Amino acid sequence: MENIPSMDVCLKVQGLNKSFGALPVLKDWDIELGKGERLVILGPSGCGKTTFLRILSGLEKPSGGVIDKDNLKIGFVFQEARLIPWRNVEHNIKFVDGQRDMKEILTRLKLTGFEHYLPFQLSGGMRQRVNLARALIIQPDLLILDEAFASLDLKIKMEIIEDIHQLWLDEHFSIISVTHDLKEAVLLADKIVISTARPSRLKRMIPVPPEIGRKIGSSVFLKMESDLVKMICED
Repeated sequence: MENIPSMDVCLKVQGLNKSFGALPVLKDWDIELGKGERLVILGPSGCGKTTFLRILSGLEKPSGGVIDKDNLKIGFVFQEARLIPWRNVEHNIKFVDGQRDMKEILTRLKLTGFEHYLPFQLSGGMRQRVNLARALIIQPDLLILDEAFASLDLKIKMEIIEDIHQLWLDEHFSIISVTHDLKEAVLLADKIVISTARPSRLKRMIPVPPEIGRKIGSSVFLKMESDLVKMICED
């Protein structure tokens, strides 16, 4: 796998392995992530992408290898919103960090006016905005997105991705995202890693050219998508 050098490395993974009993899941993963850099991981279902994210966040222990996180503060956005059903929007966010002023994050994520709504009163897109707000209220160094927009329709997904992009421009946090959506991958990434099936190895790392930008539907964007399809389908 080609390595892409990065400046000011905030995360370095070397020789990471993970097995569940006799079942090998991750095999010799090597990843470097720079401060403010955005990485998307693509791979077949069941190859261990979520397991890797859980290891990074401390929810799982690796079976081997080294992870240097440089004391990163991590915000994790799960696929399901996982909001506390009896707490309103404001108290769901305060449950994560009750000391910070929520006004800015509520405004940035278009949640102003919904502070006292309970989760069942919100749409799926709004619940996921609250989920994202809980990850961002801690002012993370690294934002982890685990198929965070898989259940959302295209319009809502694009709106939230644009909100994340604007927040990333302002806050300069790093991002690691897992997705099966190639448009989402190109929009969110500075570089994309493709993994094999289980036991999962990283077979390719692809930089996303800066000129692609936000130009969905442009020839350069469509070519990137097409190239990713070919790479994913390679043996």
